[in-house]
Amino acid sequence: MHPTIETMMEVVAKGDAAAIAPILAEEVRFLPPTYWAVWQGRAPVAAVLGYVGQVFSDFRYRRVMGSGDDWALEFQCKIGEFDAVGVDLITLGEDGLIAEFEVVMRPLKSVEALRQAMNDRVKSDPRFLEFGKALKSGG
Repeated sequence: MHPTIETMMEVVAKGDAAAIAPILAEEVRFLPPTYWAVWQGRAPVAAVLGYVGQVFSDFRYRRVMGSGDDWALEFQCKIGEFDAVGVDLITLGEDGLIAEFEVVMRPLKSVEALRQAMNDRVKSDPRFLEFGKALKSGG
């Protein structure tokens, strides 16, 4: 397994943005499961991913598939009272850092709970006033 993927599996669920940032490319793109926009840049993406450890409980990776630059990591977790399953779709850049990170999840009830929990955190975090400029239209 690629060392960046191994590190990601260790640190993402802990919710530590400082531990996540070093494995992200400077211009990483993050496509969340909760809305159409794309977060871009190491600092805002690390901050968003840092909230994962606060929002998800009982998080664990079930399967890891991939090689080279393309990886799919299936996970399960709880969001409040709701069970969820999802897949982290990871593309590594030439430098071995995460260049693109897309998350797909189900069921809808769980994704809605995630959206609310993340919005509550982002709204109360002053860093996101600055990071708002990094939010790009994703279609």
